[in-house]
Amino acid sequence: MSTPHTTTGHATSAQPAAHDDHPLVGHLVPVSTLIATASALLVLTFITVAVRYIDIGEFNVWVAIGIAVVKAALVASFFMHLRWDRPFNLLVFVGCTVFVVLMMAFCVLDTSQYRATQYTGNPPLAQETLDANAPAAPVARFKPGMNP
Repeated sequence: MSTPHTTTGHATSAQPAAHDDHPLVGHLVPVSTLIATASALLVLTFITVAVRYIDIGEFNVWVAIGIAVVKAALVASFFMHLRWDRPFNLLVFVGCTVFVVLMMAFCVLDTSQYRATQYTGNPPLAQETLDANAPAAPVARFKPGMNP
């Protein structure tokens, strides 16, 4: 009348466990995929360094940020296994990325409001002293919070 069962949760030879058909890991990624991803990250790193030496104005920052976003997506997709995970986790990742981009966009929009009040050179008295005593000295940037 009674059926045999175990209280420890371990399977007996007569009764296999319910989770024996699942592998021990979630998924295995081929080594070729990992090598290709690592190679792409290295190439993007070299491109980031090369763009630093090319003067394309303020666009340098946008190129560097774009490459960083692509690299972060590669790391999250392949090394953190987001590509094979639940779609909800991808939604969270994309949502967070969108909110970071929005935050950066609002910060960039705000910079035009106070651009006219920024002082990028030496204070006038210091510049006069440098011009008189050291005409070949480079122009230093005035740092807020320091006494001029």
